[in-house]
Amino acid sequence: MSKLLIVDDEESICWGLSQLGESHGHQVMMASTAEQALSLAEENRPDVVVMDVRLPGMDGLTAMQGLYDRIGPVPVIVITAYGDLQTAVEAVRKGAFDYIVKPFDLNQMEQVLDKAINESQREEHMPGETRQVEGLVGSTPEMQDVFKSIALVAGSEASVLLSGESGTGKELAAQAIHRFSERASGPFVAVNIASLSENLAESELFGHAQGAFTGAESARVGFLEQADQGTLFLDEVADIPISIQIKLLRALEEGEVLPVGSNQRVKTSFRVIAATHRNLESLIKQGKFRHDLYFRLCTFQIEIPPLRKRVGDIRVLAEFFLERFVDLQTGMQHRLSSEAIAELERRPWYGNVRELRNAIEHAALRARGGTILPEDLPSPVSKSFLGMDESEAGSDAQVATLLKQWAELQLTDPEQASDIYEKLLALVEPPVMEIALEKFHGQCAPAARCLGLHRTTLSKKLKQYGIENS
Repeated sequence: MSKLLIVDDEESICWGLSQLGESHGHQVMMASTAEQALSLAEENRPDVVVMDVRLPGMDGLTAMQGLYDRIGPVPVIVITAYGDLQTAVEAVRKGAFDYIVKPFDLNQMEQVLDKAINESQREEHMPGETRQVEGLVGSTPEMQDVFKSIALVAGSEASVLLSGESGTGKELAAQAIHRFSERASGPFVAVNIASLSENLAESELFGHAQGAFTGAESARVGFLEQADQGTLFLDEVADIPISIQIKLLRALEEGEVLPVGSNQRVKTSFRVIAATHRNLESLIKQGKFRHDLYFRLCTFQIEIPPLRKRVGDIRVLAEFFLERFVDLQTGMQHRLSSEAIAELERRPWYGNVRELRNAIEHAALRARGGTILPEDLPSPVSKSFLGMDESEAGSDAQVATLLKQWAELQLTDPEQASDIYEKLLALVEPPVMEIALEKFHGQCAPAARCLGLHRTTLSKKLKQYGIENS
């Protein structure tokens, strides 16, 4: 039996979590303030603490250090209704075991509690140090996962690969990782590989000696050397010429660069963060990207979700941008009408956050009377304008082609093809159902509605395929 300390000023939260803990045979203590929690912890040391951030008096994050000072290392699960990046990172930096945003699913809390209890029984959990940050904007579960990933990886030296569509905020995520790292006082050197000409890319990255080539009238320090003691951000890393990839890999492995036209290697130490909107694994299969460089860049991967998959953040982002667009002549601060917000939330935003920002700036310039209406917004950007039709349609076409090839292979032996349709269902249904369950956090009812199935039918199929519904 373990001892749990629940700290929250909402009685319903305390009651629910106490019922969860007691149903698993744990002893539960409850407190409505941080001060009360510290007193209880000193009297009867808990094995795990679940603490809200916003508390009357001392806040939860401040109380964490007080807990460590009084009772030593203890796993602390932070819960909050205010899920911004600053809170996530500060919680992790102060040593939080995990970070959960309200409202949360009890199944999720149960899993985290089990892990925390196992952790408390196995090894010490040491607190970190406080950092301040300007966060990315978002409150949806998708962005909370991004925040937690940034918070977890920032304090390490691991190479990070940021993936996601153009305009989702990959450079902002890279900057946040840098700000929280031990290299925060060093330079943040951002390089857009796609903007470098292939002929000069090597010189730009590694530098060159005077007279190395025609026009090299003086020596140049490359981006890798400029990033010494800091962070190198390689945006659109998929566009690195294949001829340069091996030299980049060697520089990352050895911590030194060889400028073009020089025989003198230069030591440099930096943390590398790469970003791409393309599928690197596909490029590896095509021979356009080295697999060894991929593994060197992708120690830890963070997927930045497209805006259309986090609709709940659109209003927050729009208001965030609108605060920065004050009418220069009148000093008026604009506001969004409910109709404009509804229109923003209906749009697909193929250009993602970047497109939304531009749309808000456009609307702020057009609006009269300080209120932004739907007609003040620019026309939505189409997929064809961004060159997405071909790639997205190609994705469906590729699936259809693969299924045709699979069917042809199955039908080569008519005697073995009697149950080809059942084989097809067994092939395609499980991954679709797993993704639906993942999207709805293991809840069968909404997943079934999304799939167009009855809940009972989905439950039967999950059992049939041996898919665990957590």
